[in-house]
Amino acid sequence: MKTLQASGLALLLFLFIAALPAAGRAAEIRLSVAASMSDAIRTLVAAYTKEHPTVTILPNLGSSGSLAKQIAQGAPADLFISANRKWVDYLVKAGRVDRSTVHAFAANSLVVVGAPLPGVTSLATITALPRIAIGSPQSVPAGQYAAQAMRGAGIYDELLSAHKLVMAKDVRQALLYADRGEVAAAFVYRTDALLARQAVILFTVPANLHDPIVYPMGLTKAGSSNDEAKAFYAFLTSPRALTVLERFGFSAPPAASR
Repeated sequence: MKTLQASGLALLLFLFIAALPAAGRAAEIRLSVAASMSDAIRTLVAAYTKEHPTVTILPNLGSSGSLAKQIAQGAPADLFISANRKWVDYLVKAGRVDRSTVHAFAANSLVVVGAPLPGVTSLATITALPRIAIGSPQSVPAGQYAAQAMRGAGIYDELLSAHKLVMAKDVRQALLYADRGEVAAAFVYRTDALLARQAVILFTVPANLHDPIVYPMGLTKAGSSNDEAKAFYAFLTSPRALTVLERFGFSAPPAASR
């Protein structure tokens, strides 16, 4: 009889806890964020959780393509921030991201970095370099923008056939290769270039040679039903969040992209 009573009390306690309002329990928000936004998103997460101590935010950082494929295969995520529109659209079509929540979050620019090299001032001048790192265009938006720009300049096929392009898993790895001197140059975002210890910006890639570099974000279907995820999403669209982004070299997206 005592065992049955104990079991009954345990069940009642479980039901009571389960019935508590979400505000009374610690909440979790799972983020999947493009690696090039690592430092900015960590700062934004720290600012938000300082004011919302019951919220736990778990960032998953990587290339946009890899993250999108993880979410498509069922990986838990409430909010996805991509380095281009392609992978957000991919998840919308897959039924994983709520189309109505897709919003242009930030903008960036593409630069070429490396050791100071006199005379390396444009795309036409990098063909003489032995090794150039780019994020793999199959999954890394920075690599896709770089490939677009090199095709526009008429040098991509030449560099590819000469085996001069070193494919990196994400833009941060491309930066690391250049910073260590393992490659002569690398295509990275300006925001990443600001983090380099040895490499310097050799030149900015003309923006007319590639698609606009805009970071869209969207709530997943799970995130759309997570009140805390929606609150964090609202925080990311605020002027305060933009101030943090600008500190890390990002800019407001063009009005036409929002």
